[in-house]
Amino acid sequence: MSLPQIDPITAAIMQLAERLTCVESQATPLEEVAGCVLAEPLCADRDSPPLNVSAMDGYALRMADAARSSTLPIAQTAMAGWPAPDLPAGAAVRIFTGAPVPDQADCVIPRELTIESPAEVQLNVPVGDLKPGMNIRMRGENALGGSPILPKGTWLSSAAMSAVASVAGPTVMVHRPVRVAILNTGDELIAPGQPVQPWQIRDSNGPTLLAALGRHPWIEVISRARVNDTLEGVVSALRSCEQADAILLTGGVSMGDTDHVPAAIADIGGEIVFHRLPIRPGKPVLGAVRIMSAGPLTKERTQLIIGLPGNPVSVAVTASAISLPLLKCLAGIHDLLPNQPRVMISRADTKQLNLQWYRLVQLTTDGQAEYVDNRGSGDLISLAKSVGYVKLPTGASGAGPWELTLW
Repeated sequence: MSLPQIDPITAAIMQLAERLTCVESQATPLEEVAGCVLAEPLCADRDSPPLNVSAMDGYALRMADAARSSTLPIAQTAMAGWPAPDLPAGAAVRIFTGAPVPDQADCVIPRELTIESPAEVQLNVPVGDLKPGMNIRMRGENALGGSPILPKGTWLSSAAMSAVASVAGPTVMVHRPVRVAILNTGDELIAPGQPVQPWQIRDSNGPTLLAALGRHPWIEVISRARVNDTLEGVVSALRSCEQADAILLTGGVSMGDTDHVPAAIADIGGEIVFHRLPIRPGKPVLGAVRIMSAGPLTKERTQLIIGLPGNPVSVAVTASAISLPLLKCLAGIHDLLPNQPRVMISRADTKQLNLQWYRLVQLTTDGQAEYVDNRGSGDLISLAKSVGYVKLPTGASGAGPWELTLW
C-alpha cells in the first residue's frame, strides 16, 4: 500500500522535527500549570462524577412510589456538598442541582413539573413519561477512575484545566517553557519609536515575533537583540544564546553579500536541515539544528535555529507556518500541524504560482474571506490590515475552500 503524499513544506518541517528533543519535564504545582504542556498522560483519580448527582433542581423519588400516588410527602432535602440523605418508602427528597441522589431513588422530577407545598409535592407529569435515571448524572458517566483523560503532549488550555483541576493531584508533570531568543539582523535597523533617516528603518520584526510568541504561554522569550550585518557579529550573537532552546533570526538568509546566517550557523557547529522552500512569501527560510554538549549538571540537548527572511510579511507568515510547528515539537506538543478551518474566498481571482502560496486575508460579514491588497512581502501596511492567511497549494487558484490560519 502506498503512503499518502505530503507537500515539501510539511516534509521539511517533519525532517527537522525528527532531529529535535523536547525540553525537560518537571512536577509543577497544579495552580501553576495552566498554559503548560503535559509530559505524562493525565488519568482520573476517581470516577467522574464520583457518585450519582442531580442534573437539576427538583425531587428525587422512586418511580414505583410515583405510580402509586401523584402526591408524596417531602422527607428531607439533598444539598450539593453534603452526603445524600436516605429516601423513605413512599416519600420524595427535595434536591438541588449537583446534589448527591439518594441510593434508593431512581429518577429526579424537575420542580417545574410539580406543584410544591412545604410538606408535600404533587407530581404534574404522567407516570408513563418517567424513565430510570431520568435527570440523574450517573457515577462514572464522564470517566471511570484510572481511565485516561488527556494524553501526553496536551496543551493545558482553559478548557483542559477544568479536567486537570477535577482529577489531578497537587502536582502535575509538565514540560518547562521553551526558551526562545530573537535576533534581528540588519545595519539599517533602528529601535521602534526612534527618529530615523531615510536610509534607515524601524525594526518591526522584533515586535512582530514578540507578539506572535507571546500568545503561547508555553514559550518564554529570554532575549531579543539587533545584530549587525557581519559574519563576526552574527556568530557572536548566536554564541550568546546558548541558554536558548530555539533561536529565531530575521534577515541574512538570502544570497546577498551581507547574508551571513548560513555561514554563521556552520561556524558554531550547527547543521542546516533545509534552506529555501517552495513558498511565497518566505522562500529563503532556513531551518537548522545544533547539538548542545552535556555539562556536569545538564544532559545533551538540541537547539533549534530558524532563519526567517527579513521582510515583515515573510517574517509573520514563516513564523506561523514554519517556526511554530517546530517550537511545538520542542515543547512536547504532539499535534504539530493541526487541521485548520477552511474558508471560501469572495471575489477570488485566478492567480496561481508554482509554489505554496500564503495569501493575506480579511474576513467578510458573510462568513467568507477576501484577499488583502498586497504590494509584496515588504508591505507591512497590508500585513497590519490582515487577520491571517490562507494556504493555496502549488498551482491552485479560485474560491477554495482554503485552509485559514489566524494570527
